Amino acid sequence: MSLGTVQPHAFNSEIGKAVNVEKSKLFSPVTNKSVTYKNRIVLPPMCMYSSTDGFFNDFHLAHYASFAFKGVAAIIIEATAVEPRGRTSPHDTGLWSDEHIAPLKRIVDLIKTQGTIPALQLAHAGRKASMSSLWSGYKFVPESEGGWPNDIVGPSEIPFDESHGKPRALTIPELEALKQKWVDAAIRADKADIEVLEIHNAHGFLSGHSNNRTDIYGGSLENRMRYPLEVIEAVRKVWPEHKPLWVRISGTDFKHLDTLERDEEGWDIYQSIEYAKALKKIGVDVIDVSGGGSRAKAAYPMYPTTKLYQVEMANAIKHQANIATAAVGRIIDPKDAEAVLKEDKADYILVGRAHLNNSGWLNHAARELGVSNVWANQYERGQRAF
Repeated sequence: MSLGTVQPHAFNSEIGKAVNVEKSKLFSPVTNKSVTYKNRIVLPPMCMYSSTDGFFNDFHLAHYASFAFKGVAAIIIEATAVEPRGRTSPHDTGLWSDEHIAPLKRIVDLIKTQGTIPALQLAHAGRKASMSSLWSGYKFVPESEGGWPNDIVGPSEIPFDESHGKPRALTIPELEALKQKWVDAAIRADKADIEVLEIHNAHGFLSGHSNNRTDIYGGSLENRMRYPLEVIEAVRKVWPEHKPLWVRISGTDFKHLDTLERDEEGWDIYQSIEYAKALKKIGVDVIDVSGGGSRAKAAYPMYPTTKLYQVEMANAIKHQANIATAAVGRIIDPKDAEAVLKEDKADYILVGRAHLNNSGWLNHAARELGVSNVWANQYERGQRAF
């Protein structure tokens, strides 16, 4: 058997279906368009810095399979660049050529055998490009080490901080060309059988802290929203109508600790709500609500007060923009995840670092909430260890 072949009989495609779900909203299924999530637990996109020339490889296959085997509803595969200079690091994944489709599809096929929804986040690092992996100290990567210090682009010539390179502001013709790269990457994602597409839209044109343009793409809220909306509308036109489209945004720049404080010079929850309304109009299905990323000296809450620190932004957008949301940010305790859903503050729970710590977090959550969760055949006997 080649590494690229999936043996259907080796896996149970019916696994992961929780029983006694009446006890838990976290473990109840939900359907959006053609996609049914078997529970509300989603693995968020987390960069693994393990690619060469943007290609997915054996590490990614094993990495994402480990979570599918443990029953998550959907896996949003890490930020995948629409062009080489759109990578955060030289080791980010990409989808800028047709050659990138087959290695991605190999992962998608394996994820689907477990009844897990394969999703993908498309991204462009913009002014945060040409940086190293987290474990290398997250430092600027020169050309001699595979970086592209002379080809960093963004909405304006504003570096993120002293450790990052200075970007060049993209011209309007360049923005048009870049828009097409987003569209082309979305088409490739569909060819790889991705079922849910997410656009990374968290810290670029939207914030005044990164965008001081004076043309039609800068200044007012309407202008700062214009280019991201153009990109997402273009993607929505080529992304199959029956497949959900998610968008990840920063709910606030964290100029203040309180996520509901205003930051009219930058980006805040009130601008996010207006943006979410515009996204809904062009066919976006879910807003994945993160925070920060545009200010180097952001006022992030410190541990342990970081628990659930971004949930209220998901809550505000869900109810004021009338659109489904995904909550993220140190949602570690299963009872907290359950409460967020039962209190109708979000529709999906994204669990990232806790899954890196324990790929079986979902099974732990099921025990904690009194839900009988069906494990993969190969792992089922592990339940008897508790």
